[in-house]
Amino acid sequence: MTEAKEKLRIDKYLWSIRLFKTRSQAGDACSKGKVKCNGDSIKASRIVGIGDEYEVKTEGKKWVIKATGLLHTRVQYTEAIKYYIDITPAEELDHIKSTAASFNTGKRLSKVGRPTKKERRDLGDFME
Repeated sequence: MTEAKEKLRIDKYLWSIRLFKTRSQAGDACSKGKVKCNGDSIKASRIVGIGDEYEVKTEGKKWVIKATGLLHTRVQYTEAIKYYIDITPAEELDHIKSTAASFNTGKRLSKVGRPTKKERRDLGDFME
């Protein structure tokens, strides 16, 4: 039974260290070739090896990580970062920072745009 705990699939690992929100997103990324080990695309069922380096493309960032431990369950971020080392090149991080300023989340800023209910009532009183 302890032998089963020593093995961990890459999709479950990427989900547990919080690179993806769901395990199915991690599996989809593997099947689309967005997860690579030593330059080769890998399947979601690939077993994680401690010390292996993985290139992972998520929506917001291209990661290069080195697995330092196996994490079987999803834990909070402060615990999850102990199970990998982020070795993303500096030029990739600079590229992310430059695009982050122009990145639009699609959400409207608070208190900007549409009037609040109170403001609509005041406008209605004004228009009468």
